[in-house]
Amino acid sequence: RFCLPLVLASLSTMATGEEIPPALQDSWGDFWLFRFFVNAAGYASIVVPGYLLIQYFKRRNYLETGRGICFPVIKSCVFGSEVKSVHQEDGSLPPRAEPTESSTARQVFKLLFCAAGLQVSYLTWGVLQERVMTRTYGATETEPGEKFKDSQFLVFMNRILAFTVAGLYCALTKQPRHGAPMYKYSFASLSNILSSWCQYEALKYISFPTQVLAKASKVIPVMMMGKLVSRKSYEYWEYLTAALISVGVSMFLLSSAPNRHVSTVTTFSGVVLLAGYIIFDSFTSNWQDALFTYKMSPVQMMFGVNVFSCLFTVGSLLEQGALVESLRFMARHSEFTAHAVLLSVCSACGQLFIFYTINQFGAAVFTIIMTLRQAFAILLSCLIYGHTVTVVGGLGVAVVFMALFLRVYARSRMKKRSKKLPPGETPVQKV
Repeated sequence: RFCLPLVLASLSTMATGEEIPPALQDSWGDFWLFRFFVNAAGYASIVVPGYLLIQYFKRRNYLETGRGICFPVIKSCVFGSEVKSVHQEDGSLPPRAEPTESSTARQVFKLLFCAAGLQVSYLTWGVLQERVMTRTYGATETEPGEKFKDSQFLVFMNRILAFTVAGLYCALTKQPRHGAPMYKYSFASLSNILSSWCQYEALKYISFPTQVLAKASKVIPVMMMGKLVSRKSYEYWEYLTAALISVGVSMFLLSSAPNRHVSTVTTFSGVVLLAGYIIFDSFTSNWQDALFTYKMSPVQMMFGVNVFSCLFTVGSLLEQGALVESLRFMARHSEFTAHAVLLSVCSACGQLFIFYTINQFGAAVFTIIMTLRQAFAILLSCLIYGHTVTVVGGLGVAVVFMALFLRVYARSRMKKRSKKLPPGETPVQKV
């Protein structure tokens, strides 16, 4: 009974090269590697029976033989309508509506509204994320307080609110007829849950600025996943900017600041969790890209993915008994309750601002706004939580954001040039 936790504990200790803090020695369940496997086992307890049911219905040719009140539900979940639409040019979103004739002031106001909404939502989300995962609650002069440890509960909180918002939006607005088999959302949902979990857990081992830069570098594994999953081809400037991003991130990670606070030291555990976040998130975007071959809106995608995310996370939490413990923590610390709720609100509102901004102004403007947001997030985290950045690290940050803006500029130039070329010609050879 005790072999598995002891092995996991020893692996974690050897891998990180760190001494186990006394508080962790009392509870082997606090090791991230053990929690990862426990969470995965919880998801498997739902995925495996679901997979067996899907295979059973397909082998029975249920579309031909099925009858009864459950037939529409099973048909929607397992088979869908199997009617695909032409793949969108951007691979993920329907073409944005061309703005109707309106005053310049109105368009400027819309742009400022979108920029402010995105910045406020995601900057607040970033600050709260670091606060929840790295600071204690209930500390007094005599008591040290306690940290919230269950990242999966935070993922559940984010997903349940996003599911509610997306469901209300779909119910109140006209949406395309849904055709995708519902079970296909589960793949993106699982990878999305695991990427979010890795993102929260990583903050226990690395600084927030490091995490932000790692997110900026996820374009590299996204391109790799695109090659593997969707058989995509990329242009030379995309490989160049990806290389610049990797150089900038390496400069930042390898730089060392004197008297750096212990909480900002990048550990091996943090690097592994960041790699997990990037890999899972890269799969999510590429799988969603493939799902958009069915006729659906981004909000329908948001709803479908979050349905399974809520199912997986609440099932795993109940199996572990962690849901009750997390609710007790909320009852003990009202400040944590406010932070967790606000964290979820910012996440859900941020997703809606993403859809609205891209629909109104296109992906290039959205990318510029979010790139600026990443730079502001690093600055804000350093100011609030006292992270230090060396000169070499600062140069690395500058290289990363220079590469990101270069990608936006090159992409916009390529789109303009492709409109001027005769059909069938490409401005740059893809590889």
